Amino acid sequence: MGHLLSKNGYCLKKRTRKLRKKKRRNCFLQGPCMLCFIVRSTSESLEDECPCESGGGAVSAASKLAEHYASLSSPEDCARFLLSPGVLGVGWEGQGRRSLLSTVPARLIGAPALFHCSADYSEMVCKRKSGEPRRCTAPCKQPRCAFHEAGEEGEEERNTSPTADQRLLPQLCPLPSSSSASSSEEESSGVGLQATDSIDSPSSSAATPESSSFSCPLSNSDGSEEGKSTEITDTSRINHLPSSILLKIFSHLSVKERCLSASLVCKYWRDLCLDFQFWKQIDLSGLQQVKDDLLVKIATRRQNVTEINISDCRNVQDHGVCTLASHCPGLVKYTAYRCKQLSDLSLCTVASHCPLLQKVHVGNQDKLTDHALKQLGEHCPELKDVHFGQCYNVSDEGLIALAKGCPKLQRIYMQENKLVTDRSVRAFAEHCPELQFVGFMGCSVTSQGVIHLTRLRNLSSLDLRHISELNNETVMEVVRKCRNLSSLNLCLNWSINDRCVEIIAKEGRSLKELYLVSCKITDYALIAIGQYSSTIETVDAGWCKEITDQGATQIAKSSKSLRYLGLMRCDKVNEETVERLVLQYPHIVFSTVMQDCKRTLERAYQMGWSPNTSTAS
Repeated sequence: MGHLLSKNGYCLKKRTRKLRKKKRRNCFLQGPCMLCFIVRSTSESLEDECPCESGGGAVSAASKLAEHYASLSSPEDCARFLLSPGVLGVGWEGQGRRSLLSTVPARLIGAPALFHCSADYSEMVCKRKSGEPRRCTAPCKQPRCAFHEAGEEGEEERNTSPTADQRLLPQLCPLPSSSSASSSEEESSGVGLQATDSIDSPSSSAATPESSSFSCPLSNSDGSEEGKSTEITDTSRINHLPSSILLKIFSHLSVKERCLSASLVCKYWRDLCLDFQFWKQIDLSGLQQVKDDLLVKIATRRQNVTEINISDCRNVQDHGVCTLASHCPGLVKYTAYRCKQLSDLSLCTVASHCPLLQKVHVGNQDKLTDHALKQLGEHCPELKDVHFGQCYNVSDEGLIALAKGCPKLQRIYMQENKLVTDRSVRAFAEHCPELQFVGFMGCSVTSQGVIHLTRLRNLSSLDLRHISELNNETVMEVVRKCRNLSSLNLCLNWSINDRCVEIIAKEGRSLKELYLVSCKITDYALIAIGQYSSTIETVDAGWCKEITDQGATQIAKSSKSLRYLGLMRCDKVNEETVERLVLQYPHIVFSTVMQDCKRTLERAYQMGWSPNTSTAS
């Protein structure tokens, strides 16, 4: 409308492109454009805002046109009348322009049905960045709507052309179509209503991004679709990354996060979360919602599972484990701690269908018997790591069969298995020469069985806690023969004395960890460790009632390799002495009740804990 009301509006259709570039227009209302006009009152005349030109014929013709325009009832008829090529030249030239506008009632200019707006028409203000409308010396390439702000800049340009009805009706805002240089003659005749003049200036192509990003209430459907597509594009930009990078990102998520969060985002992420590399190692430990149906689904969809951990999954039964094992012949590691509901059937199925099995940790399963161990020894010659702690029905018969069938065993751990005796220790020492870790905590083992472990030249860790009939000579012989021994646990053995500890310090050339909790030792043992050993880094002498300040001070002073000294519940060691040692030897961690409490508080403070918040909670 701004261009339509300009001084030379009658010849817009006849101008060439060259003249358009050179000719400058002045908007009739001296504002940005007619799309941002201000209607101050219905009775206000426009004579004060624009200069007048003389011409009696034009006045009479304009009066007739004004009367005809005032008689029109519908907005469509008004639009057709205003856009009629035969009326433009007469109705808007010279003095006729002023007479026509002064004759037409202001209510017809701002009809709600015509402009599709429900705002108060007595005060319509241009919503530009500046407070008041600027004086425009050239037609606006993309005027802003008086009732809607511009959309996000940089959206893709729409290429659809306006329909006939859209060209017919006056527009407060630009249509979704882009204004290109290839506009037709009909678009040129309606340029005043659409306020697009891409062929008027050379900079029209540069203004395309801003014009294409504009939205309007008159095109709600197109605008909403464009907004939705833009939103989808923004949220799916991460999907433009290569799948290898997304797989690397998802690899840092746990199984629960991948299954319950990431896989629900979209189908593409679901497919990535189902990638085979994520389902090689499955850790479902502690998830009580895991049942047999989940294991069945995993087994039927992914047959390349190599590791499965169902520890503390109390709702998993033998059926789920058997189905998984039968569909996953490449299973290498099977862990099921504290699954008391499982029986021999699950482990037998795993053994028969997974010949490549290397690790079996099934501690604390009350229903497990020797039958399952015999199946492991028969079908799993590659087995290297077994844990049957607190499986109270396992005896020597099953362990001997396991030792004979699995010569590659490297780790064996038993705990509180009262049916395991020296026969099992001897069988492992004879048939499994590659053993590196051996543990028989609380088993019915004596020194006669432990002495067979001297055959194990690769033995590096030995756990002999709570062996009731263990003497000092056996321990000293094992330390002498096993030159690679680095960790020795003798806790809860009252027979271990200072003489044994002195031999261990002298002969253990590779020993780094020595645990002596509740042993019958005194300060002499600690002094011997500090004097004779240059490799021991960890010494735990907790609950040794005969340890005093002298022993703690001497070992801290003389040992060059010591990094940890456990003095928990050593009642004869004063806390003041420990405080002094902490300051004097900062490289050594001293473990007492008070020192452990201090370290716990320090870690809590570092994590943001404070006493006030704890009390309030």
